[in-house]
Amino acid sequence: MDAHPIPDTKLLQAVADPLRLRIVRQLAQVGAICACDIAASYQVSQPTVSHHLRVLREAGWITGERRGTWIWYSVRPDAVARLRQISEGLEPLDSPTPRLPRLRVLQPSV
Repeated sequence: MDAHPIPDTKLLQAVADPLRLRIVRQLAQVGAICACDIAASYQVSQPTVSHHLRVLREAGWITGERRGTWIWYSVRPDAVARLRQISEGLEPLDSPTPRLPRLRVLQPSV
């Protein structure tokens, strides 16, 4: 991403919303889409779509390019790559599960 990468939590929070996740998937499958066509794809108001696009842009998921009076949005490949890196960190290792240290349990004083 940029010189100051957006925190992973912000990236993940942005796509935790079902509509935003659908928008990102749509952009990933189709490529650049005009904001007007994104709004027409969902049964929500234009201001609601604009809000979700702003959240995705601020989180680093999408970029917008003005073409005349419209803005065309596309998915940022570095955001997709970062999501892959995050998810790869969740996969089990080939080695057996490491043993966790025993936790000490505090006994209530009598």
